[in-house]
Amino acid sequence: MNKPVFLSDKEVAAHLFPFSQTRPVADIRIGILTIRQKWEKLLQQPVTVLKPDEEAPANAIVFAANIIPTAAFIQSIFNNEPDYTSVKVLQYPWHIFQWNDWALREDFQLLTQGRYSEPIPESVQVINSNQVFIEPGAVLHHCMLNASTGPIYIGPNAEIMEGSFIRGPFALGEGALVKMGAKIYGATTIGPYSLAGGEIKNSILFGYSNKAHDGYLGDSVIGEWCNLGAGTSNSNIKNTASEVNIWHYHSREYMRAGIKCGLLMGDYSRAAINTSFNTGTVVGICANIFGEGMPPKFIPSFTWGNKGLSLYEFEKALKDIANWKKLKNQVLTEAEITQLKHIFGQS
Repeated sequence: MNKPVFLSDKEVAAHLFPFSQTRPVADIRIGILTIRQKWEKLLQQPVTVLKPDEEAPANAIVFAANIIPTAAFIQSIFNNEPDYTSVKVLQYPWHIFQWNDWALREDFQLLTQGRYSEPIPESVQVINSNQVFIEPGAVLHHCMLNASTGPIYIGPNAEIMEGSFIRGPFALGEGALVKMGAKIYGATTIGPYSLAGGEIKNSILFGYSNKAHDGYLGDSVIGEWCNLGAGTSNSNIKNTASEVNIWHYHSREYMRAGIKCGLLMGDYSRAAINTSFNTGTVVGICANIFGEGMPPKFIPSFTWGNKGLSLYEFEKALKDIANWKKLKNQVLTEAEITQLKHIFGQS
């Protein structure tokens, strides 16, 4: 494309809490890639994300950052007849897991077309092997991959330990790890450098997060640098099988999100062992959840504990985040501290 492309989230960021609190909407992961990465891969050129107070140059093309592009949509742009029927548009945070099946299939095609997978190890049991793609450096032995229900993508230097059962569509990001005996159903994305264990279904871990132990995670979205303690589980359907109501932070009211919705957890938040999350729970940024009983369905940013919803001391929160980052050989940056300070001031 001859013209520069810009993505704007001015009108949409507020509706995608908590995931738009700590990143541009364009950097939300759905499928294998983030929205920005999809644009750049499809256009074969860099795209720029507009800051809230920034205007694009006169010669630029501007798209809403919550549009999830497809090859068909890009072709329609080149034909000067944009076809919005070929895309999906993120309007609410629960759309991320609801559309992950579709996004995984789109990204699998985008990333693997014209390329050859690394060989599937002999010890791996596989169904529909032509829908399994393994990137260089990935390690997997004595596990079960069922791609009859959707494609399976294993990223560079990722690992699937022995005894794991995986049904597609599924993506394991770069450097991510599936632990022994995990049971993972589609449509699930385990983002870069995340840990996955226990039972997971139709969920997304953005990156650098841990759901490493037994417990159930279903129809959920987990941000970056989160940790779910051993035995932590969420409900994803009400006992009445009626529609799930979710707290919509921007409008300050509950909204219907369909029959199934589990946990929506913002970046840097953590839950202690055996935490039980109710159907349709929303957790803000940097909440440390522990204590007896089931947490409330909305947990504000920088919450400390469970029942009293005390405020997490800011300096302690930073120290704890830095400790977690050290475990993955990362550091807390000044830009992140500034951003967290702003969020803390609004808590």
